[in-house]
Amino acid sequence: MTHDKNLDSLFPTAAEIPERYRLGEPIEQREYLVNGALLRWDGPLAKVRSPIFLATERGDEQVVLGSTPLLDAGAALTALDAAVQAYDHGRGAWPTLRVAERIQHVEAFLARMREQREVVVKLLMWEIGKNLKDSEKEFDRTCDYMVDTIEALKELDRHSSRFELEQGTLGQIRRVPLGVALCMGPYNYPLNETFTTLIPALIMGNTVVFKPAKLGVLLIRPLLEAFRDSFPPGVINIIYGRGRDTVSALMASGKVDVFAFIGTNKGASDLKKLHPRPHRLRAALGLDAKNPGIVLPQVDLDNAVSEAITGALSFNGQRCTALKILFVHEQVLQPFLDKFCAKLAALKQGMPWEEGVALTPLPEPGKVDYLNTLLADAVAKGARVVNPGGGTHRESFFYPAVLSPMSSEMRLYHEEQFGPLIPVVPYRELEEVIDYVLHSDYGQQLSIFGNNSKEVGRLVDAFANQVGRININAQCQRGPDTFPFNGRKNSAEGTLSVHDALRVFSIRTLVATKFQANNQALISEIIRNRESSFITTDYIF
Repeated sequence: MTHDKNLDSLFPTAAEIPERYRLGEPIEQREYLVNGALLRWDGPLAKVRSPIFLATERGDEQVVLGSTPLLDAGAALTALDAAVQAYDHGRGAWPTLRVAERIQHVEAFLARMREQREVVVKLLMWEIGKNLKDSEKEFDRTCDYMVDTIEALKELDRHSSRFELEQGTLGQIRRVPLGVALCMGPYNYPLNETFTTLIPALIMGNTVVFKPAKLGVLLIRPLLEAFRDSFPPGVINIIYGRGRDTVSALMASGKVDVFAFIGTNKGASDLKKLHPRPHRLRAALGLDAKNPGIVLPQVDLDNAVSEAITGALSFNGQRCTALKILFVHEQVLQPFLDKFCAKLAALKQGMPWEEGVALTPLPEPGKVDYLNTLLADAVAKGARVVNPGGGTHRESFFYPAVLSPMSSEMRLYHEEQFGPLIPVVPYRELEEVIDYVLHSDYGQQLSIFGNNSKEVGRLVDAFANQVGRININAQCQRGPDTFPFNGRKNSAEGTLSVHDALRVFSIRTLVATKFQANNQALISEIIRNRESSFITTDYIF
């Protein structure tokens, strides 16, 4: 379905791209990192296509950014074996390093990473269509996350340096690594979301096999040498290729101890089933979400609209934390829609590097067709597109469509669209909204917009056991990174935050003895002579 939105001038000619944002020749990447060396892959390559098209005399032409290795199972398993060897049943150099020394390695990597800011930001724009401001924010936030993780580990280590005396037993409790971690991130935050598992896994002493996201893969290339030079051989191994060829083999080997994955619940379930000893597999999963925004009849409508616009359409709605469906009380439905559509119309569409641009092309192949299918299904079952130009599309660009009234017969009512479709459901009684949340397969977050304390309080109590986070008069979001990020039902497994991630990728080990003079003397001698890395009162200031 198309409308009157003019997209004729959407895609630029090559000459119209500002010099500082232009790319050179396509990048043919054949390198991948295994056991401290950049190996060359002479097999087949996967083309990396940009969501950006160029306007030419021949029509719209999609930009090809380059190519990356299509590794096979054998290459992936070689990388896994390097990680297994580096871990060496917990006796390897990396897992037995003192915390202070592992921190030094991470700090060395961070310094090298900061040097690549400009090129990584440019690739974020070209690979996934993220606008300049958000691409810079993703890079900087990732660096800040690493700094915060280091500080959190220092605090954890300070606490662990103490001995505890309980019921005549003297003990020291420290967190130790779990083993070999497989880390996979999402395409929408291929740097930040990936590093929120990768860095904690490394800094806690695990060895890692890391596979970049299916999109946003070339932007890891500028960091390969930094990874190689900052960590001992085998500690971090970076592979590429199709998941069915590489990741499936890794999981089926049974040698993966920790599985960090951000994607769909179906993808996570299928991969976990391949592991021959699932009871030994620790998982940290960020999965699907269908976060509702609930607009009550007594509400600051301007704030609700402002938060809902950003919540639904930041990075074109391609965020697990996006607002995916809006429930608006019938008393305020029309003024909400009027304000929402007016604010939407003011959003600038264009290329990621353009000043103030908010709406950009979508990177996922086939995404526009999928959104059109959801839109057509909703319209056929009684919804209408209420904003001018909603659903207009050109190549990889899809102009947001606000659909109302929505009902449970429509696919968009249930499916996570992960894109710029905004379904609006009118409701009369709060029980209608409560029933939706209670029976949803997802339980990541939701937002409540209202100023009636009785109604807000009632909803908080109704939803506290349904979702991981309840936002009041604010959009759904992940940050601050010190807050827990989790979900219920099909939305997550485990909790991530700066503090929680360190715990997800480690386990507590206790050394204990009876509180007797001879045992005290023995422990004191071990500490004094520095005869154990575990039994120590050293800590980082």
